[in-house]
Amino acid sequence: MSHASSIHLALGAFDGVHLGHRAVLHSARAAARQAHGSVGVMTYEPHPSKVLRPESAVPLILNRTQKDERLTEAGAEFIQHQEFTLQHAAMEAVDFPAWLLHHYKGLRSVHVGTNFRYGQGRTGDGESLVRDAGKLGLAVQLVEPVALDGEAVSSSRIRAALRHGDLALANRMLLRPYEATGTIIDGRRLGRTIGFPTLNLPWNPELRPAFGVYAVELVNADGLAEPAVANWGLRPTVESGPVEPLLETHILRASGPIPTSGAAVRIRWLHFLRHEQKFANLAALQAQIASDAQAASVIHGIAGGR
Repeated sequence: MSHASSIHLALGAFDGVHLGHRAVLHSARAAARQAHGSVGVMTYEPHPSKVLRPESAVPLILNRTQKDERLTEAGAEFIQHQEFTLQHAAMEAVDFPAWLLHHYKGLRSVHVGTNFRYGQGRTGDGESLVRDAGKLGLAVQLVEPVALDGEAVSSSRIRAALRHGDLALANRMLLRPYEATGTIIDGRRLGRTIGFPTLNLPWNPELRPAFGVYAVELVNADGLAEPAVANWGLRPTVESGPVEPLLETHILRASGPIPTSGAAVRIRWLHFLRHEQKFANLAALQAQIASDAQAASVIHGIAGGR
């Protein structure tokens, strides 16, 4: 890969592009700004865990498109998804800096978190990278973890928060709200019969957040964000057999055209309301949905509810 100016490269998995990842990228940005160079990111595709231990691979918080969008937002001028293979994993740690210099012409500095590991058996660490890269004239900046509530921000901590319904903590670590993206499909229109029509999104991410009800924003293709409430889960009150998860979103107050089947949307998750549960009948479900809609309306600041 060749670039006209000096390159300052952030390295890492960057799943979530959380506060700690952004600190690494900001370090690369500062170096690039000083040298009038360009800021790049090298990340791996697939995630190394999928190659090294596929039986217990890490479930990703973001898909590739979401990750690229957030990395670009944080200042990356180019993103290289380096293919991760067993051959790459077998590279001796001492050879890694030379490999980087060969692949990135004009590379002047690399920026990694202090927990960055590389090379065969993950034997390379920040200290060895500083030493071995320095011998080749390549600067290395080690970036300390970012702490939140006395604990380091990490992708694993975000995964745990999302699984347990602690959306507030997850969103603080992510800096911008967690999102689901996809294409609306036609549903059974059951919501219409109880006064709460929904837009249905088949969505089954690697990392499944807690099934439940959330205050959200539905963002259409034009970027218009509508206040909404969403149920993410298996719909135990109305489904009797095994089903795939569905994200059902009810717009509380529309300010533009309602998206229809086939439309691409993103659901921006703002607040966790409650876990999904099974109700005795449709009337009980309807009453709870009304309560959920009212709670979401208060969060959105919509006077008078729906």
